[in-house]
Amino acid sequence: MAQTQHKIELEAQMRTILGGKVKALRESGYLPAVLYGKGQKPLSLQMPVKAFQKVFKEAGESTLVYLNVDKQAYPTIIHDVARDLLKGDVIHADFYKVRLDEKIKTKVPVVFEGESPAVKGEGGIFVRNINELEVEAFPQDLPHEIKVDISSLLKFGDHILVKEVNVGPKVKVLAEEDAILALVQQPKTQEELDAELAAPTAGVEDVEIVKKEKPEEEGAAPEGEEASAPAAEGEPR
Repeated sequence: MAQTQHKIELEAQMRTILGGKVKALRESGYLPAVLYGKGQKPLSLQMPVKAFQKVFKEAGESTLVYLNVDKQAYPTIIHDVARDLLKGDVIHADFYKVRLDEKIKTKVPVVFEGESPAVKGEGGIFVRNINELEVEAFPQDLPHEIKVDISSLLKFGDHILVKEVNVGPKVKVLAEEDAILALVQQPKTQEELDAELAAPTAGVEDVEIVKKEKPEEEGAAPEGEEASAPAAEGEPR
């Protein structure tokens, strides 16, 4: 079931350090960020990286965060987080200002809890088909996560559908109602596993031929180089 959260707040300051100089800002323990949204002039901000990490762990990208800047509170959703490709450290965050009187759509992670008798007692294989669900709600009603109890999976083939998830009256799930969230499969025998390993891989030659005959697209980056994505308009870094 959906879990609502208490009010989450994060202190931030206006940022004057821009461009390549933000490296020194990060080294001093601060995270560069930007605040934007409909009708909101983009603001370049900074905040202690440890404070951001604590809030991000609690809120994720679906829970309302009140960003306090110069004694003004902005209701926001953490819209995007950039990480260092090698270390995995957060190096930039985008905050999207929302209106509390307008519903928004976002994706909320699904968390499976409990024990399935078919898995624990019969050795079944628990299969997750969906890890997050798109929902619609007012920002203040968005859940941090959607918990799903798997104790109803009693035998092989049992499954949980999207329509069986309880998110409360204030949240609307936008996924197909009959989509399977999770199920329990019967474990494969050693003979079945051996047969799968021995089966030849089909379609490799066909894929290679298509790849060779495909013309180079206009504007595509040369082989071995990555094409750079354009920066979003109105979203300073």
